Amino acid sequence: MTGFGKASGQIDERTVNVEIKSLNSQKGLDLSIKLPSKYREYEYALRNKVTGVLQRGKIDVYITLEHNTASSELSLNRELIKSYFEEFKAIADEIGASTENLLPTILKMPDVIGESHEEASEDELKRIEEILGKAIGEVESFRVIEGKSLDTELTLRITNIVNLSADLSSEDKRRVKEIRERLKNNLDTFVQKDKIDQNRFEQEVIYYIEKLDITEELTRLKSHCDYFKICIADKEELKGRKLNFIAQELGREINTVGSKANDAVMQKIVVNMKDELEKIKEQTNNIL
Repeated sequence: MTGFGKASGQIDERTVNVEIKSLNSQKGLDLSIKLPSKYREYEYALRNKVTGVLQRGKIDVYITLEHNTASSELSLNRELIKSYFEEFKAIADEIGASTENLLPTILKMPDVIGESHEEASEDELKRIEEILGKAIGEVESFRVIEGKSLDTELTLRITNIVNLSADLSSEDKRRVKEIRERLKNNLDTFVQKDKIDQNRFEQEVIYYIEKLDITEELTRLKSHCDYFKICIADKEELKGRKLNFIAQELGREINTVGSKANDAVMQKIVVNMKDELEKIKEQTNNIL
């Protein structure tokens, strides 16, 4: 969702500059527009122009005017200046202060200097929308480049999780064998062989191993990874939330495997999977 765009254009004797900055945001769309007061009535139309294309991210739009001639559309609020001057002079006289620098101070007061109240025309709005559209296009181009980079990164991370899942499956076979052997050795140590019921022993082993079985979790994990890859390759818009949801499901399966593993080697693999998943979550927050 990060991007930057800038465009300029002429309207009569003025230059309109549009600058757009887009950053990642957890809130969906967080749009702020700053523009000259004479165009304030068109803020809603300009906001719709932006939201129609840039649908997620923290977006700041700055629209400024530059006057190309000596004439200016700035005006002085004479009545307000006089009012300020009389009040400040009265206070200065009371306390015996100098009044030499009153005017420069008054000119810094709110609403003393402002733009003229000349209304903008519909033609001006159309021209501003054209310039805004060019800036939006630059942001979109920036986002496309970033999107290709994210595609590569996410594909790498999800592939790493798939490979780690295969390692878990391999280690799980070793773990089951070791559990069976450990239980058998413990039984031989504390119980005489002629008093061991082999059928009951096998039932207890199966029951214990089933409680630690991760086959279903690994199957669902693979299914989620496959679907994640499909979504990455899909051309649909606004896939960021969907990828976030899939990442959450991946997290549930990985956490369940971690709680069932009860094996040092497998726990290390689970930690690596969680690390890869966190990198995925960080990047999916950048996707529309």
